[in-house]
Amino acid sequence: MTSQRRFVIVGGGLAAAKLAEALRDNDFDGTVTVLSAEEHLPYERPPLSKEHLLGKKSLDEFTVDPAQWYRDHHIDLRLGTTVTAIDRTAKTVTLPDGSTLDYDKLALATGSTPRKPPLTGIDAPNVYTLRTIADSDTLIELFNQSNSLAIVGAGWIGLEVAAAARGAGLDVTIVESAEQPLLGALGAEMGAVFADLHTSHGVDLRLGTQVTEITTHDTGEAQLADGLRLGDGSTVSADAILVAVGARPNIELAADAGLAVDGGVLVDANLLTSDPDIVAVGDIAEQSHPLLNRRIRVEHWANALNQPAVAAATMLGKSASYDRLPYFFTDQYDLGMEYTGYAAPGDYDRVVVRGDTSKREFVAFWLDSDNRVLAGMNVNVWDVTDRIKELVTAGDPVDPDELADTSTPL
Repeated sequence: MTSQRRFVIVGGGLAAAKLAEALRDNDFDGTVTVLSAEEHLPYERPPLSKEHLLGKKSLDEFTVDPAQWYRDHHIDLRLGTTVTAIDRTAKTVTLPDGSTLDYDKLALATGSTPRKPPLTGIDAPNVYTLRTIADSDTLIELFNQSNSLAIVGAGWIGLEVAAAARGAGLDVTIVESAEQPLLGALGAEMGAVFADLHTSHGVDLRLGTQVTEITTHDTGEAQLADGLRLGDGSTVSADAILVAVGARPNIELAADAGLAVDGGVLVDANLLTSDPDIVAVGDIAEQSHPLLNRRIRVEHWANALNQPAVAAATMLGKSASYDRLPYFFTDQYDLGMEYTGYAAPGDYDRVVVRGDTSKREFVAFWLDSDNRVLAGMNVNVWDVTDRIKELVTAGDPVDPDELADTSTPL
């Protein structure tokens, strides 16, 4: 290697691995150091609540690159290494032993941490969250040893774990404070589809219900959780509890360094932060999106997969812009779904359905007041994602009746 430039990537997930790949793909021949807090090679996270939890995929099948790849491409991958500080003036990061590492360009890919509400009993050893491979493996063991699971929260993680737990034969209760599952992500109309999906598979779904306490009992060795106390005073009994009430972006490192932050680390269309030598990608990046003309932060796999190519170009001084539409997917029981676009609560005027929601085979479209398509979701209908993207990016009004008519081609 001839270049002496030092690029440092803080993070150890999919985004960090893909950024290292992209730098080498762009012929960067300087030093690339990846600092990962986890002890495992970077891996993808969706299987943790899907295929891995169902016993269909092992870790090596969703590890991004084998160890040999990092050696072959001269990537200095340091596992089990948490960065404690960034000095933007000296252009260094501080490592756990107090030593520092110089950088010319820095990338932040620090991901998210599951939220833990301040409930009594939240720290009991059989109260779980899901973020890492270790968490997923623990849930697999739980499925083999327990008869019942109570889940706090009916978001994506809660629902996917519920589906896996029901598949393993556990009794499952979900308690959600909102009136429908996924209310913030999909709205009431499509939230009802997922409510019906889970109740039809035997889940005890408690909507519009607050959890006031995780109840415990003393075993003599520990206080173990044994259920939930709800806002109306009733209780739910369970062998274990999963708390799945969302995640918070790990922006403390950026904030302490004086970078501009809000709900995430603020970045422009090039994924550049308020510091011209630092980019941010993945869960933490709150981006000024050039196509949507707004700031968005998306905690989904597609961003971690695709943003690094733009971030790498930006680090190398090349022109690049991240303008992909948000995309995410889920698999629950016999339902497979893809969502493309962005329709936040209050953005859309109506949801148009093309197909049969009762059979869970349809495409839903979120339209604004001018009948422009903001987002589309295909449920057990395939090979339409590209057309949905075209409808969203075109920004042209559509005829809602034609959109709903399955005899009219998309």
